[in-house]
Amino acid sequence: MDTSKGSADDGTGRRPEAEGVEGAAGTARPAATADPTGTEGPAAPAPAHGGTRTGWRRWTMDTRPLRRPAYRRLWSSTVVTAVGSQLTAVAVPKQIYDITGSSAWVGYASFAGLLPLVVFALWGGAVADSVDRRKLLLVTNTGIAVTSLLFWVQAVTGLGSVAVLMVLLAVQQAFFGLNSPARQASIARLVPEEELAAANALGSTVMQTGLVAGPLLAGALIPVVGLAELYLIDAVALCATVWAVHRLPALPPLTAAATAAGRAGLRGIAEGFRHISLHQVLLLSFLADIIAMVLGMPRALFPQLASQTYAPYGEGLALGLLFAAVPVGAVLGGLMSGTFSRVRRHGLMVIVAVIAWGVAVTGFGLSANLWVAVAFLAAAGVADMVSMVFRGAILLSAVTDELRGRMQGVFTVVVAGGPRLADVLHGTAGSALGARTAVVGGGLLVVVSMLVLAVTMPALRRYSVTA
Repeated sequence: MDTSKGSADDGTGRRPEAEGVEGAAGTARPAATADPTGTEGPAAPAPAHGGTRTGWRRWTMDTRPLRRPAYRRLWSSTVVTAVGSQLTAVAVPKQIYDITGSSAWVGYASFAGLLPLVVFALWGGAVADSVDRRKLLLVTNTGIAVTSLLFWVQAVTGLGSVAVLMVLLAVQQAFFGLNSPARQASIARLVPEEELAAANALGSTVMQTGLVAGPLLAGALIPVVGLAELYLIDAVALCATVWAVHRLPALPPLTAAATAAGRAGLRGIAEGFRHISLHQVLLLSFLADIIAMVLGMPRALFPQLASQTYAPYGEGLALGLLFAAVPVGAVLGGLMSGTFSRVRRHGLMVIVAVIAWGVAVTGFGLSANLWVAVAFLAAAGVADMVSMVFRGAILLSAVTDELRGRMQGVFTVVVAGGPRLADVLHGTAGSALGARTAVVGGGLLVVVSMLVLAVTMPALRRYSVTA
């Protein structure tokens, strides 16, 4: 259940119990993690004063991971690019629409970026498990920056070619597919297991903030500096990311077996899927996200609802609020993540969060008042943040390092594909049954499906990590 560009998800393959496998009671023994310098060995303990917090501090974001220099560098690069990436995300469809005058072409361009993202995310996960992840991040971040620069060149030269835009978008998504698994898999090498939930909350909050601030900034900048300069700003911001990654410690594979020939090929990708299929809690964590996003993501119906149900409030205002509400709720959830980042029952928290998402979406569908509807969507955003935090923690803590990249690659595919399937499903249902009926039906299906999954498949609700 992840609406961000590239936040962490779950599902992992694990070896026998000595390496963090779910035991009979569903409790995972923590796998060994590397220290914050990126070298092999147990992670250093957190500073004593960060272990417990009292009073109002218990409710606020847990910032312990930021005390670790390597993670702080990785996180700071995310801060810079979270907004910059959204500038390009706004500029590309705007430019395509300006050239063609057709929303259909905007949709075609989005689909053009999906296939390379899926292919290179799966391959990138295998690559991330067989090479130094720092080097892979350097190459891919540089590639993304160069692509943004090429976006700027074609814009300032007035090329006006949709084909060039679609090719550049496909290339950029390919680089992102290679980058995302390595970035997310690196987190477990930079912080100890007990801080993984907090680290995921920090990263997810930044990305969700970018989803809100980026489009708003783009809308304000286009009349002032022009559309082309949005690409240039993104490219400059990515230079800061490359510098931050350059300062990370080396992150080579922890075992010699991880560098075996063919590990980054089809055999390595197949091995990742085999581990998911053989370890129930990993498969269930992915399934939980699919349930939430495919059955319960109603964004394709926002334009219809804005023009029909909420038209008295102003169609433009309604549409903007509907799209912003979930990210705003996610940011608020992240800022209050101290309330849940130390919970050990990670699997149960995923179940509760997905059910809460379904309840909130149902409430949204039943709401005729725009402000009540926005409140329900914001509540859904909070649930989405909780789900992201704990699915990400499961993914990083329950898998050995040699498989983390491939699991993150599969996660990227789920995150990219789930909402797009939801767009088709909800758009079709909304046209046939009405938008509000489709939203309510989807929310109720999420609740029922997740309850059935939790009752019939207990592995996920029993999954926890040790202190």
